[in-house]
Amino acid sequence: MPEPRSGPRPHLSRRAVLTTAAAGVGAALTGTLSGCSTASGGTSRGVTLRFSWWGNDDRAARTEKAVRLFEKEHPGVTVRTSNGEFGAYLQKLATQAAGGGIPDVVQLDYRQVSQYAGGDALLSLDDAIKRGTVDTSDMDHSFLRTGTYKGGQYALPMGRGITGFAYDSKIFERAGIGTPPSDWTWQEWAEANRKVTALGLKSPDGRPLRGANDGGGNEDIFEDWLRSRGGKLYRSQTELAYTEDDLAEFWTLYDGLRKDGAVAEPRDSVQATNTEMSPMGRHLAASDFTWDAPFPGYVDLLGDQVHYAPVPTTDGRQGAYFKPSMLVGIGAHSEHPKEAAQLVDFLLNDSRAGDILGFSRSTPPNRTIATRVGKTLKGPELEIFRYAQTMEKYGLDAPPTAPPPADLAIQPTFTRVYQRVMYDRATPRQAARELIDEANKELRS
Repeated sequence: MPEPRSGPRPHLSRRAVLTTAAAGVGAALTGTLSGCSTASGGTSRGVTLRFSWWGNDDRAARTEKAVRLFEKEHPGVTVRTSNGEFGAYLQKLATQAAGGGIPDVVQLDYRQVSQYAGGDALLSLDDAIKRGTVDTSDMDHSFLRTGTYKGGQYALPMGRGITGFAYDSKIFERAGIGTPPSDWTWQEWAEANRKVTALGLKSPDGRPLRGANDGGGNEDIFEDWLRSRGGKLYRSQTELAYTEDDLAEFWTLYDGLRKDGAVAEPRDSVQATNTEMSPMGRHLAASDFTWDAPFPGYVDLLGDQVHYAPVPTTDGRQGAYFKPSMLVGIGAHSEHPKEAAQLVDFLLNDSRAGDILGFSRSTPPNRTIATRVGKTLKGPELEIFRYAQTMEKYGLDAPPTAPPPADLAIQPTFTRVYQRVMYDRATPRQAARELIDEANKELRS
């Protein structure tokens, strides 16, 4: 997600889609690739593709424009599009997958790749890549791993995102904090939150302004914290890589900040489903953990004094990594896998499509297009583009492969269990034990 969470994500059985769908598509792919094609665009006539994605109005308008250009370049191919709000989109896609009917071309969240690839709802892209129908030569190899499942490529990144902290530079300066450096530590970050709170500033409703949102229930923050210590979330598709001690220590950090009054109150943190409803967006906090793509929303709400800071480190080791803001795949049932692959390639690699789509899905994965788009950026988009370049030079570990299907259920459980800590209904240790038990049950189911 690299985008604001819109509520619990659906949990679908890993074998929700019949395996015969993949076999049927395999035969269709062979037949289509060897079939006749027109001289213009190399595609068969009378083809209709379905393409769905989630996103705001700007992304929708840009995507529609790019799709219309694809149709112009491929006479006889019609692309029927659909776009929705993130939470509703994921639920609809889960329903479609369970019924064996996800679209020909589909935008995916990082956490959905293993779910749908393991459930035979996605077509392997390996053949299309080998044949050159989809070109990945100008994409970072380690980044492509994020769309793999059991060694096969089932999805490709549509954008390259990275985490950071939106912060109000005027408030930070007033607290004597200054610009956070690339190697600042979690301890320095925690102290910065205390310094902001100590200013005694008031929010619009008269309550104390806090240093940050309470992010203890955000699995993405925990992953960055864990990776900065040399850890990771998963050892395999069925096993956690962190311990009860790890999670208890992380939750103790946030529990202490909450008790010190350095992070937002529970009632405000639980409402942080998007930028506008976050404590920072509501003028209740001076900073907030966020992905780069939604960061400009904070600038729109609060002004140009809002900037983007690196995620804190552990003794200089950075835990953030380049993660797909979203990915694109092909439905296993598609009757036109060749044309679907051509649409995927066009969206990712055509320079004209790159100009149209711009930064609407964060930094384009194609290096050449990313450089081209970067020259057109300004304001907060330029800031996060340069931020990514800075972090790349600083040094980041390679991203993990897509998480197991069970993570779709573990992620909202992570939030729910931590809320027991927020409301003093469980200690960090008790909550960590509860989360580990529930996560292991999901991974083994």
